[in-house]
Amino acid sequence: MKLEFIPLEKLVVSKANMRYGRKAPDVSDILPTVRSRGVIQPVIVRPQSCPEPVEGCAPDGYEIIAGSRRFHAAKIVAEERRAARDGDTDADMALLPCAILDAGDDAAAVEASLIENLARLDPDEVTQWETFTRLVREGRRLEDIAATFGLPNLAVRRVLALGNLLPAIRDLYRREEIDAATVRHLTMASKSQQKAWLALADDPDSYVPTGHQLKAWLLGGQSIPARHALFDIEASGLATVADLFGDDRYVADADAFWAAQNAAIETKRAAYVEQGWADAIIVPPSDHFSTWEYEKAGKRKAGRVYLDVRSSGEVIVHEGYVSRKEAARLAKAEGSENGGGTGQKQARPEVTSTMQTYIDLHRHAAVRAAMLAHPRIALRLMVAHAITGSHLWSVKPEPQRTSNDAVQGSIDNSRAEGTFDEHRRAVLAVLGFSSEEPTVTGGNCDDYGVVGVFQRLLDLPDTVVMDVIAIVMGETLASGSAAVEAVGMEIGVDMAGWWQADDAFFELIRDREVLTRIVAEVAGESVATANAGEKTKTLKRIVRDHLDGTNGRERRENWVPRWMAFPPAAYTSRDGVGTVAAHAKAQAAREIERRTRGDDEPVSGRSCPQHDLNSTGCCSPDTPSAPGAVTILPDAHEEAGSDRLAA
Repeated sequence: MKLEFIPLEKLVVSKANMRYGRKAPDVSDILPTVRSRGVIQPVIVRPQSCPEPVEGCAPDGYEIIAGSRRFHAAKIVAEERRAARDGDTDADMALLPCAILDAGDDAAAVEASLIENLARLDPDEVTQWETFTRLVREGRRLEDIAATFGLPNLAVRRVLALGNLLPAIRDLYRREEIDAATVRHLTMASKSQQKAWLALADDPDSYVPTGHQLKAWLLGGQSIPARHALFDIEASGLATVADLFGDDRYVADADAFWAAQNAAIETKRAAYVEQGWADAIIVPPSDHFSTWEYEKAGKRKAGRVYLDVRSSGEVIVHEGYVSRKEAARLAKAEGSENGGGTGQKQARPEVTSTMQTYIDLHRHAAVRAAMLAHPRIALRLMVAHAITGSHLWSVKPEPQRTSNDAVQGSIDNSRAEGTFDEHRRAVLAVLGFSSEEPTVTGGNCDDYGVVGVFQRLLDLPDTVVMDVIAIVMGETLASGSAAVEAVGMEIGVDMAGWWQADDAFFELIRDREVLTRIVAEVAGESVATANAGEKTKTLKRIVRDHLDGTNGRERRENWVPRWMAFPPAAYTSRDGVGTVAAHAKAQAAREIERRTRGDDEPVSGRSCPQHDLNSTGCCSPDTPSAPGAVTILPDAHEEAGSDRLAA
């Protein structure tokens, strides 16, 4: 490789350059430097090879392998200098410092291009895939590519996996119209499934599954990891699919899996019986084996084996258990046998039932009095009760269910629901629960569960416990209640950050008077007046056009209907808006509290620790969290001893 200064007119961007064929790159960030100091870092070029006449190909010219942005910036500056000097260009500005490669080595050229660009302007994953694919065709192995660019083999494999996608899906990903989670799941899809998904995406009236919903759609509603198979899945010939990362493989045919898995479970059950266990019982996915309902018992004491089958295909084996009733009968029988034939009576309990009540009540009184000095302990015990329940606690999660499929789909795919579910999974992991559990709350209301969760919470710092509380309270916050209004006003929730008008929203608006008011709100009173006699379909289209900024209408940013804002309001004087009624209840309660405290000023929302709640943007999704806000992330729970689970 040698260095030379080469005239601009003898340089063209090579087809081996990863940015070849794309529109002229944005050079605004480097243009001021090039104007003042010229191009300092040499571009990488090689002699042109022109077996056939090609536009821009000079016999003694060079093609740019890496440095397209510097080349374009130098051309802009040269044109500026030429215009300033009436066509006469400074000779120095017409030259570009170049490092010249040997001709003909396409693989080396592609590597040079991508290395240069990875170090400067990050290419998207689809562009990386195109470049890596060209390197593979040039004979580079995956390990070679990973070593060249300093990437893990898994990262290169993930990028190359994009080749499983149809070009139309790759283009959607390149334009950021679908997210990484959706692309990851689409790499598991067959070509016919990808075409079916694209057809849904092209139909404005269809529901398009994305993210986790997409995986369920692809796998027929069941996501069964191949690793849970008790049989040799490779020898069985059962088809499996892998995601973009290749970490997990999933069963393509759930029915075929369960046929083979059930046979393997039955074989395992029979083997335990042959080993001398009293019985081996299969617990189906519809039921659940709770260890606290059983007691340990060996083979000699008629212990059984329970094969707990989960809907994910996993089988958990519990060896040596009998039910509590059976354990009590066995203990009674043993006591009877020990006293049989001796004339001895069965031993009386050490304390009477009344004495036991006396002991229990005094110990209870002492513990709760002592707990006054230990609020940290009390907080964790309260959370354990809220999660698990007891005969004195009845806590149920908000079901978030509706009979309208469109509304259900809108909620399931909303940004707010996705964010909450992400944090919920982190809390499930922190508490040692299965990630397949749909909720954190809603336990079995037994002592064992309460104590188990309580002990786990004792090991967590206060900040993490507060994160758990936020999820527990979020799950048990009643939809449509005055509590939602009170919390929303207290925090200062900005709905524009969490919600955007979707098809389900527009489908549900059918009142012409309301639609006219919405048009006035979005497009202005003059537009609303001019279209007052139009059909509701036309009014909806006007609103859509303004929200999207299409069909020549000015875009209306961050619009939220009055019903959904905090505080909510109605569009007419006819009443019948549930959020407005709930807000009135919340305001009435706050006013009573204000009068009780003797405050003179009306209650309009306490200030956030970091923000003034007179600003509607407080605690929106883009606002930094206030102290105590939830910051748990799914991949951060491994360090449970840290002060807070965060990214």
